[in-house]
Amino acid sequence: MSKAPALPLLPADRRTGAERPLLAIALVLSAVAVFSLSDTLSKLLAERLDPVEVVCGRYLVILALLSPAVLRRPRLALTQQPLLQLLRGIAVLGAAVFFIAGLQRLALADATAIAFASPLIVTALSIPLLGEQIGIRRWSAVAVGFLGVLVVTRPGSGAIGAAAALPLLSAACWALAIVLTRRMRGADLPVTTLAYSTTIGFVLSALALPLVWRPPSLGECGMLVAMGMLNAGGQYLFIAGLIRGAASMLAPFSYSQMIWSTLMGYLVFGAVPAAWTWAGAGLVVGSGVYIAHRERLRARRA
Repeated sequence: MSKAPALPLLPADRRTGAERPLLAIALVLSAVAVFSLSDTLSKLLAERLDPVEVVCGRYLVILALLSPAVLRRPRLALTQQPLLQLLRGIAVLGAAVFFIAGLQRLALADATAIAFASPLIVTALSIPLLGEQIGIRRWSAVAVGFLGVLVVTRPGSGAIGAAAALPLLSAACWALAIVLTRRMRGADLPVTTLAYSTTIGFVLSALALPLVWRPPSLGECGMLVAMGMLNAGGQYLFIAGLIRGAASMLAPFSYSQMIWSTLMGYLVFGAVPAAWTWAGAGLVVGSGVYIAHRERLRARRA
C-alpha cells in the first residue's frame, strides 16, 4: 500500500490551524480510493515487470513531480536527521517492493488485508524504539489483530501459502517507517521527508535495476507514469486530510481501502475475496480502530 507530500502548495488551513473534520474525512476517503487505483496498476505491472522495476518507475515519477518544488526552495533539501531519513527511506522502499511482490502472487484484497497489520506492528515497535508504555488493552488489540492476519492467511491450509509473508513484511517495513517518522518529531518539513524517501528509494532501486531490467512497452510506460501520479496524488490528499483533522480520528477511515481493493480486484481481475478474508480483515480493522481510539485518549491525557 501507499501513504505523504506536504508540498508547499498546502492550503491556508495549515497556517490558521483550522480543524475541518468532515473535509478531513472526505480527503482521507478520497486518498485511499486513489491508493487502490495505484495498487491496481501496480498489480497489473507486477504481472509483466519485476517489482523492483515497478517501484523504480514509481519513484522516478514522484521525483519528477517533487523536483520543481525543491528547486524553487533549496532549503527543503536540508535535513536535521540524515541517518533517520536514510533508514526511513530504506524502510519505505522495502514496504513498496514487498507489497508489489505480494501483488504478483496474491489477490489485491488479500494483500491489502494482510498489510493492514502495520498499525499493530507500530504498537509493538513503539516500546523498544520510542520508549512508550503499552497497556493491556492495546496489547489485547494487537493480539486480536494478529489473529485476524492468521485468519486471512490460514497457515498450513495452502490457501495463500508463503506469499502471505510478502505483504506482512511490507507492513513491518511501513510500521518501521512510521516509528522513525515519530522519532524525528517534526525536525524536518514533511516535503523534506518525502523528498529524501523518494530520492533514497529511487537511487537504491536504480542500483538493483540492471539485475531485473526488462524494457517496458509504451503501454507499460504509460501505466508507470499513471501509477506514480496516482500515488503522489493520494499522498497529497492524505496529508491534506491530516492537516485538517487528528490522525487518531482519521486512521479508521483509511481502512475503507479494503472496500476499494475488493471492488477493483473484482472489476479488473475477477477475484472475489473468500469469507475467511472478510472475517480476518474485520478482526484486523477492528483492532486497528481500537488502537487509534486508545491513541486518541492517550493524546488527550497528555
